[in-house]
Amino acid sequence: MKTSRLEAFSDGVLAIIITIMVLELKVPEGNTFADLRHATGKGLLSYLLSFVYVGIYWNNHHHMFQLARRVTGGILWANLGLLFCLSLLPFTTAWTDETDYARSPVVLLGVNLLAAACAYVGLQQVIIRAHGADSELRRAIGWDAKGKLSPMLYLTGILSAWFVDTHGRIGVIIASACYTAVALVWIVPDRRIGRAVSEFGSPD
Repeated sequence: MKTSRLEAFSDGVLAIIITIMVLELKVPEGNTFADLRHATGKGLLSYLLSFVYVGIYWNNHHHMFQLARRVTGGILWANLGLLFCLSLLPFTTAWTDETDYARSPVVLLGVNLLAAACAYVGLQQVIIRAHGADSELRRAIGWDAKGKLSPMLYLTGILSAWFVDTHGRIGVIIASACYTAVALVWIVPDRRIGRAVSEFGSPD
């Protein structure tokens, strides 16, 4: 099976996720920026961060499958696992906004992001196993420093939100900084895979 159907399905799901997230933003009742700030508040920033996250996954997913030559049943299920984790982002983001970044919602958001990261790594490994240890994708990924750093930052954020300053905001601020840091690390497309695509070409 070629990768085109899987990529088209994934693109559609990610587009729906982004649409659902923007629908969570509240329209101000008035016509001033103060009304906008009161109605939307931190929701706009949360939407922006979530949009960036979905965009990062879409970008890297696209590049990764340019080096995939075929799709197996395991790859299909691993891809569905990633999409499931990403589909929860509108819910965890909305709960975080509605509670003004309370401790438990921030922890759940971190767990959601950590699960998505693990699902992506899992999908990556399933593709590598299907194509062999000497595949283009395996050589392009190499040591994968960013892939190893991201779960550590997510876990740091989750633990900070849950255990640091439980009656204040310091832990939540640390957690939010960790989640944002991961997005900044990944916002630049993975150049290793980009170079591999240029060298070996895409299967299409």
